Amino acid sequence: MENVSYSIETMEHARKDWESREDILLAPHASHASRSLGRKYEERSHPLRSCFARDRDRILHSRCFRRLEYKTQVFVNGTADHYRTRLTHTMEMAAVGRTIARVLRVNEDLVEAIALAHDIGHSPFGHVGEYALDELMADHGGFDHNLQSLRCVELIESQYPDFPGLNLSWEVRAGLLKHEAHIEGAELDKHPIGPFQSLEAQIADIADDMTYHAHDVDDGLDAGIMTLELLEKTEFWNMAIARTNEQYAILTDDQRLRITIRNLLDLQAEDVIRTSLANIEKFHLPGIRQVMQAPIRIVDFSPAMTEILEAFSAFMFENLYYHHGVADANQEATRMMRKLFLHYVEHPETMGRKARTRLKQEGVWRTACDYVAGCTDRYAIEEYQRFELD
Repeated sequence: MENVSYSIETMEHARKDWESREDILLAPHASHASRSLGRKYEERSHPLRSCFARDRDRILHSRCFRRLEYKTQVFVNGTADHYRTRLTHTMEMAAVGRTIARVLRVNEDLVEAIALAHDIGHSPFGHVGEYALDELMADHGGFDHNLQSLRCVELIESQYPDFPGLNLSWEVRAGLLKHEAHIEGAELDKHPIGPFQSLEAQIADIADDMTYHAHDVDDGLDAGIMTLELLEKTEFWNMAIARTNEQYAILTDDQRLRITIRNLLDLQAEDVIRTSLANIEKFHLPGIRQVMQAPIRIVDFSPAMTEILEAFSAFMFENLYYHHGVADANQEATRMMRKLFLHYVEHPETMGRKARTRLKQEGVWRTACDYVAGCTDRYAIEEYQRFELD
């Protein structure tokens, strides 16, 4: 057999072929890899992967992404084997986002990259931990996990000799700034990020909500905190049950439960797709700038579904997130995290080697915040016990 030699120039056809396919398959209002605004630090394009596929893989291979496996979603990590963690939530969210992206003919790789990176800056112990860090940092710039995710990929997750961070594409980094986009004049690298974000960023954002609306119910039922009797008081659950009954005449109780939880997700996805397609048709979006400057957010729930989900979210807060079985464990864990944070501020020499290298530039408070935010649940507890902070 004849030996075939593949040069970099030959392999680059793989990426260019994919980018050409994007130009054919993706809608005009999608983010095309070949038209990316680029990276903060110039790099040669990868010969095989588009810029967004490369970003996705950089995130997947990062330490901050792997640590999500041991960070709380609802229940403190380690409570039980089947409860969702930040990592499993993120993977489920990415899958939902890809489905919506494919139907709307926008960039699946970009949606997935934003989804996989959206929580890598999250603190230990869920949203209670985030609120605690924000309070501790009140006089030092505050804490927001979305901004921290951007900080991770731009500074903290440093693996390359030529630049800090992961040097991700502008579109991925901009997609992490969902709470900043509405601010008048908001920019990243001198490019506007709002008033609305790209369709890919909007999809990642709504996929986050959709996933926990469905899957936190699953974990709550497994924990014995949620009950079917409680859920049957909500319109959203009853919609999902009605669909399950239409689909299957005979089911075991466990099968009925699994399918109904799946239908919670399907009902939301179908509503978002219908609403988004209608908005795209209504506003005639020839490009990304028109998406970002549209009169309304394009990827959204319908008004009717929004009302149903707002009621369901209030129900979830009352019956799951604020339930003593969840709140007490999270509050105790957060109490330990507060003490650990203050210990690092007073004794910065006890932080890790890489964190200590940033003390001079970042100051002790921000460095301690970065370090604690990067802790997994179990590492924060181990450190608390190691320093005997009780």
